[in-house]
Amino acid sequence: MSLLDGIDSPDDVRRLAPDQLPQLAAELRETIVQTVSLTGGHFAGSLGAVDLNIALHYVFDTPRDRIVWDVGYQAYAHKLLTGRRARFATLRQLGGLSGFLRRDESPYDTFGAGHAATSISAALGMAEARDLLARDAAPEDRWKVVAVIGDGSMTAGMAFEGLNQAGALKTDLIVVLNDNTMAISENVGALSAYLNRLITGKLYTKVKEETEAILRHIPKIGAPMLKMAKRAEESMKGLLVPGLLFEEMGFRYIGPIDGHRLDHLVTTFENVKRLPGPLLVHVITKKGKGYGLAERDPIAFHGVSIFDPATGLAKKGPGRPSYTAVFSKALIDLAADDPRIVAITAAMPEGTGLNHFAKAFPDRYYDVGIAEQHAVTFAAGLAAEGIRPVVAIYSTFLQRAYDQVVHDVCLQNLPVTFCLDRGGLVGEDGATHHGVFDLAYLRHVPNLVVMAPKDENELRHMLLTAVLHPGPAAIRYPRGEGEGVEQDARIVPLPIGRGEVVREGDDVVLIAIGAMVPVAARAADLLRDKGVSAALINARFVKPLDRELLIGYAERVRRVVTIEDHVLMGGFGSAILELFEEADVRGIDVRRIGLPDVFIEHGAQKTLRHQHGLDPDGIAQRVLAFLRSPLEVSEPA
Repeated sequence: MSLLDGIDSPDDVRRLAPDQLPQLAAELRETIVQTVSLTGGHFAGSLGAVDLNIALHYVFDTPRDRIVWDVGYQAYAHKLLTGRRARFATLRQLGGLSGFLRRDESPYDTFGAGHAATSISAALGMAEARDLLARDAAPEDRWKVVAVIGDGSMTAGMAFEGLNQAGALKTDLIVVLNDNTMAISENVGALSAYLNRLITGKLYTKVKEETEAILRHIPKIGAPMLKMAKRAEESMKGLLVPGLLFEEMGFRYIGPIDGHRLDHLVTTFENVKRLPGPLLVHVITKKGKGYGLAERDPIAFHGVSIFDPATGLAKKGPGRPSYTAVFSKALIDLAADDPRIVAITAAMPEGTGLNHFAKAFPDRYYDVGIAEQHAVTFAAGLAAEGIRPVVAIYSTFLQRAYDQVVHDVCLQNLPVTFCLDRGGLVGEDGATHHGVFDLAYLRHVPNLVVMAPKDENELRHMLLTAVLHPGPAAIRYPRGEGEGVEQDARIVPLPIGRGEVVREGDDVVLIAIGAMVPVAARAADLLRDKGVSAALINARFVKPLDRELLIGYAERVRRVVTIEDHVLMGGFGSAILELFEEADVRGIDVRRIGLPDVFIEHGAQKTLRHQHGLDPDGIAQRVLAFLRSPLEVSEPA
């Protein structure tokens, strides 16, 4: 029997001898490789954090001691060690384990996490609650709180807000910085300037220049010594400078520690556990550790679909171009003709397709790190001076920059284009990643045009429409493959606020938005087979709506069904109802098809759409039931 087969809780881990831990780590990595190859998931980061997971549960008394993981990319081993091994094969499947941290899944998941940079703030809150509720307890009787945050998440302002307060409060808190790049400056962006200033002051520079001058004049051995001195200088940057930064913020700095030496990790955490906080433990890990292909290309293996473990190749063959890929190429084509166009991402160049733009126009591409708020206001500043910025951010992540969208862009009516990738139900990443709130949180903001393409060809035209628009505009499109439609030879702007009639009909009019238009078209085919003549309108715009087209059809047909892959509350259907009320349209019966007022769980995108009646059959059945019911008309007050 393997060691992992005997692990049902961290108590079982703590019963192992220290020299057994490397074997446990190897078994965890093998289980992660074999499982994720069948389910897909966040891969390289979890492999890199296996040893860290073991050491933390080995030393700390979990769940009494709280471990707060950032995001969850690091925590697959955590799930395996905390009683979920038997269900690990259900990872990210409908009804199975979440790919992230969830408080309702396990008492060891002390704080839910699906978006980056929350761990330090949450852990600080927990530590302060501990101290408030146990004022008279001896320090040794108080449980510990450990926040584990990746170096990528440290690019987010929220992480530093948490560090700032923790340092000021002198809270007994441990922050583990899981650094998988060997250099903090590369990932924290503007931090590098501050760090470099610390070691390039006048005294340091004078000594450095004098030493170099002396070494250059020493025959034969001077050059090798100078090379060694430069290597030593870089080592000192890595060893000394991060500590200076965190010490200045009120933390005691420990590290850097080799994140794959379990003996070093265990000894360090045992010592740290006895020290009062705030403490920062800097751990160096390697993304993809233990799986050679992921070690060599951690970006490609950060998040994976189903793949062959032997080759690393995805098992799904090439399909239709994705919306993301079509957006990427269209933006490059437009930028070639318009030097005002720049592209901005918040640490998601591959996910948004902007990595290709970066290669084509490196001087017009900006990756601001996990800093959506800054990305939006930065874009506003560019737009204020005549640039046409295109900000590509996942729908769920733009939520974090809501105030900046309202205050810095829309209030000033600046021409910023927001491209919201992953709109609608994204699938296996679940509730933290579904882009099902964007229409509601955007459409009520003055000055903002909101649109959604029916297919990847229409996305190209909407992109040009947005870039040419003199004010702010947002385009929302789904994850995954497009419809495979033929793309027009030229990209042309669309008239703002104009929908299109996809098909005529007399019994009912289906008004769909975005990716639901082709689904509604297939539903209309099913309805035709049942003897129902269904018209279909592609609204194109959520704001402004095509008043003439929509009201005209509604008054003629009298039965209207709106269809959206978005929550019904405040969404596209609500916009249609508001339009009819404002226009004092009478004698119209309206039904809305969309998502309920709940957080949708994880599962395959196709499965979730079927579950919530957003596939052709589900829509057709809802429409048939609607047509069988008596005409229900709500007269305006």
